[in-house]
Amino acid sequence: MSRGSLADRKGYNDRFLGTTVPLPVPADSGIETVILPYTNFSVVFRPDRRLAAATAVTIDGANLIDVPRNDDWRFDPRLPEAQQAGHPVYEDNPLDKGHLVRRLDPVWGAEASTANSDTFHYTNAAPQMDIFNQGKKLWQGLENFLLDHAEDFDRKLTVFTGPVLEDSDPPYRGIQVPLRFWKVAAFMHDGDLAATAYVLDQSPDLTKNAAAQAMAKAARAGDPPPLGAFRTFQVPVADIANLTGLDLGPLPAADRLPAGVRAARRWTPLESYDDITMPTSQKGT
Repeated sequence: MSRGSLADRKGYNDRFLGTTVPLPVPADSGIETVILPYTNFSVVFRPDRRLAAATAVTIDGANLIDVPRNDDWRFDPRLPEAQQAGHPVYEDNPLDKGHLVRRLDPVWGAEASTANSDTFHYTNAAPQMDIFNQGKKLWQGLENFLLDHAEDFDRKLTVFTGPVLEDSDPPYRGIQVPLRFWKVAAFMHDGDLAATAYVLDQSPDLTKNAAAQAMAKAARAGDPPPLGAFRTFQVPVADIANLTGLDLGPLPAADRLPAGVRAARRWTPLESYDDITMPTSQKGT
């Protein structure tokens, strides 16, 4: 894998779609974050949680390159290792190093190999259940589905992803394990910015009280929190801003969910990609 000095990385391009889509940052200026640029993506990192608050990647769907995977997880030398959730968090348990920026997404252009390598920094990982259930398959393929529908602007897509960092997240090996993750995709549609948003929930399939008791029992025993099968929802973009406390710039206003769904703040469970609401082209009408 190609590496090189991380000092040379340019990171996320907020003009990639032809209109400015800023990097998501906490709306509360009192929350400390560190911006870590990589190749074709950036990570907004929270040292206090040892995890990312958000990631942002640009995807050029017409120019993606097939690069071998070759897992090589490592610390980012720009941060103290103690501020990053490294291999001990994932050792001898059912937790995966879940890519936030999907490995395949930034792998395009002349620096595709470097982009592939960059996704294997611990700053781009968060603990997720290793069971590859249908919900996880749906979540991991969202970018491909969305690229297929981003017909304008040469199939370019900007994707923001991160964990929902709650104070109540269960503790484990020096971190708190997120129970939910979020994703917002932005693309051009009929010349305008469009966005859709999703939440992945790995909370245990228990009542609230039973789940709390199971989490507490696991914490006392030093075990990983009991996590459930992945459930994926399409949600209003504004709900992501409310859940995460992130400033999502123009994306809530660009939401292509029907106004009635957004007003009701309804979350649509996704069993397949056919359940996703996508914008309808107005061309020729």
